[in-house]
Amino acid sequence: MRLASLTTYLCDAYRTNWVFVRLETDDGLVGWGEATLEYREHTVEAALRALEPSLAGRDLEDIQGWWQDAYRDAYWRGGAVLTSALSGIEMALWDLKGKLLGVPVHQLLGGTVRTEVECYANAWFAGARTAAEFAERARDAVEWGYRAVKWDPFGSAFRTVDRGELRSALAVVDAVAEAVGDDAGLIVEAHGRFEVPTALRVARALEPFDLLWLEEPLIPGNTAALAEVRAATSTPIGVGERLYTRWDFREVFDARAADVVQPDVSHVGGIWEARTVASLAELWQVGFAPHNPSGPIANAATLQLAACVPNFTLLETMATDVPWRADVVVSEPSITHGRAPIPTAPGLGVELDAEALTRFPYVRHDLRHYTGALTEIRPEDSVGRHEMPAPSLTGSPS
Repeated sequence: MRLASLTTYLCDAYRTNWVFVRLETDDGLVGWGEATLEYREHTVEAALRALEPSLAGRDLEDIQGWWQDAYRDAYWRGGAVLTSALSGIEMALWDLKGKLLGVPVHQLLGGTVRTEVECYANAWFAGARTAAEFAERARDAVEWGYRAVKWDPFGSAFRTVDRGELRSALAVVDAVAEAVGDDAGLIVEAHGRFEVPTALRVARALEPFDLLWLEEPLIPGNTAALAEVRAATSTPIGVGERLYTRWDFREVFDARAADVVQPDVSHVGGIWEARTVASLAELWQVGFAPHNPSGPIANAATLQLAACVPNFTLLETMATDVPWRADVVVSEPSITHGRAPIPTAPGLGVELDAEALTRFPYVRHDLRHYTGALTEIRPEDSVGRHEMPAPSLTGSPS
């Protein structure tokens, strides 16, 4: 199985741009990968094309052989651009191999430990500004069937928060907690914004809410500081979307710096690298809940991991998304009652419409973290990705 062509696509998704790579073989098979890298889309696209010569003349079934050569041949190893490009191509190679052999990717990784996975909702809070508005949208998410919700209540705060900012954030958390009751767990996102003293204040203030985890409380770059925060609070700590390859995660495990690790399959180095991190997490008895707010190919790859990783906990899901997602995705599993089924079609189990991708080209988006505009994540005509659950006999979501 040899490479005939490598094609890249940048598709607007309003809050970012999806970056896809399409590999076609000399015998006509097509494999899709995703290397979405927010606000560095053209850079990672160039990296994908720079890796194309490394595929020339190779047997594309030898995925690990290619990955090891491509990673080790880079004098400047690691970093988001290289590992995202590696991730996209590696995903596409698994897609090709599954299609060649007629099996879903998870069967190539050991088979299933589950046939569906529990999801938690991101992007349920669009447009909310007040505590009451967050509470109303959280109730909607529970009605849609989700049993956990994630959001960032910290507005434009960066490095520190004053008393008023912290009080406002806690009021939002309290309102959401009251709205969902025992029907949904809470995940509070901090987007890597705080220094250690503030992170400690925040984590301790959140202890009464019994969070599933507080995500990225610290400015990235200091694992020892993260371990310090974790040791000083009962609030569980999650981290990992900005870590690349098993070597970054080893430091987190060695320092006992997190309760939950969240590698992103489109950044960490691909499916095999994410599976390796999951194995390390199992060894250290740490939760494995991948970062997954991107496009349909990354979502499909993460679902393949959910099928075969025993310590996979929750799947991050964009509860709402751009309406043209349905135009560019030929097939994608539906989320029903807050659960997503594992695709069983050969390869990753999802196909894209290449022509439709060209109808929604790249659009520049400005970073929204720390601007106070974090709830402006979707257009007004966005659509839900969930099927409404049928009411139970008691009238509550089933």
